[in-house]
Amino acid sequence: MHLGGLAPATQRSYLHYVSDFARFYNTSPEHLDLEAIRQYELYLLHEKKMSPQSINAFVSSVPFLYLTTLEMPGGKECFPRVRCAKKLPVVLSREEVARFFENVAGLKYRAALMICYGSGLRISETVSLKVSDIDSQRMLLRVRDGKGGKDRYAMLSPRLLAVLRSYWRVARPKDYLFPSWREGRHITCGALGGACSFAAKKSGIQKRITTHTLRHTFATHLLESGTLKVLQPASSFAAWLLRPPANGWSTPSPRSAARNKSWSIWAAIHTAWLFPISDSSR
Repeated sequence: MHLGGLAPATQRSYLHYVSDFARFYNTSPEHLDLEAIRQYELYLLHEKKMSPQSINAFVSSVPFLYLTTLEMPGGKECFPRVRCAKKLPVVLSREEVARFFENVAGLKYRAALMICYGSGLRISETVSLKVSDIDSQRMLLRVRDGKGGKDRYAMLSPRLLAVLRSYWRVARPKDYLFPSWREGRHITCGALGGACSFAAKKSGIQKRITTHTLRHTFATHLLESGTLKVLQPASSFAAWLLRPPANGWSTPSPRSAARNKSWSIWAAIHTAWLFPISDSSR
């Protein structure tokens, strides 16, 4: 798993699911066949009432075990996945965002959660930011080792920069922007997630709020304010997004409009970092 470049969290997940699988049959997985895997999936679905996402996490670990570790013949198509229902993300209104941040305890956690909302970063990317990752000249945040181990830049609005400068004047972090009490380490995802949950409960908002909710809200507010612009024409991805349908443009049905909005939110989350954001949009 180390040689394959799997993230530590992915390695722990694989070991967890494969260990439970072997413990269920009380035998080594090398003696189990595909039918045993299918029966175990049914057990997880009907007996343990696990979500399709959790079951598919198990299914993701099995091909690595059988195809890579045990070098058995076959492909990933041999391991059936559970179909997941497609749901729209939870999005906060601007008033709910303001009420949420009013109830965040501590300047450090407030600044970190504002990055999740103001720049659309994932929780793991936020906690691992360093002071040197803030580029105030270009108004960008450098994200190191993001999802898939890829580096990228995220937008930095003037208002968020002002918040981070106020935080820096008080905390004076040297290396990590949000250092832990342990020397040379940053705060954990669990600590920031706990602060988010506490603020959500204290604010009284009747929605399930996580740090990823702030990420979805970031993209949605960009779309609603008109700040998110079209991708650069030179981009092949932009050309794909903007291609007209074969039968020409037509007025979408309500169902299609809802589906297109969901796609637009996803596209905004993955591409919004390419564009500057005005201070008035926050």
